[in-house]
Amino acid sequence: MDLVVIGEGGHSKVIRDLIHSKSDAKIIAILDDKYDELTLNNELYIGPTSSAPLLLNRMNHLKFVIAIGNNAVRKSIATKLGLAKENYISLVHYSAIVSPSAAIGSGTVIMANTIVSADTVVGDHVIINSGAIVEHDNHIGDYVHIAPKATLTGSVIVKEGTMIGAGATVIPGRSIGEWAIIGAGATVISDIRANSTAVGTPAKIISSRKFA
Repeated sequence: MDLVVIGEGGHSKVIRDLIHSKSDAKIIAILDDKYDELTLNNELYIGPTSSAPLLLNRMNHLKFVIAIGNNAVRKSIATKLGLAKENYISLVHYSAIVSPSAAIGSGTVIMANTIVSADTVVGDHVIINSGAIVEHDNHIGDYVHIAPKATLTGSVIVKEGTMIGAGATVIPGRSIGEWAIIGAGATVISDIRANSTAVGTPAKIISSRKFA
């Protein structure tokens, strides 16, 4: 399985370690916009993100992963590239526990020591980071990032683009709107509206953002 990693920052390092742990996977290209042109060095392609379609035309079996922690940037790259869902791979660390009844979207990455429980639905290009717990019947939208050690208890809805901070907890049945930010260590006991930032225990909204 030949893989293209998009992004070469800190989150990419973790993704690449995950890929290297798989005996059937090989990174054949790293794309990042700090590069001006596509080059081949020691059997590894290096180039800008715009090189993705070119590589796919040369090798139509390739699979891609966007290895960037920022949710908005991840969505922007996926939108600009316009690749089909089947061109992206979902990666699951060998130490993660994922229920057979869970549904995992394309381009999603599930890191070490995570749990994704029964009947949870995870969207596309989601990051479930190290040690996070996603319990039963959760619904996680596209481009969400669930940071290390965060916990979503049962029947939580997390909508597109939301960031759940490290060590945060969301109690059962709560809903978090699009592009919200939940601070590290927060405890969410009530619904959080879209485009807002909530911190503390219990979590309280401290700011809201407006988008045109």
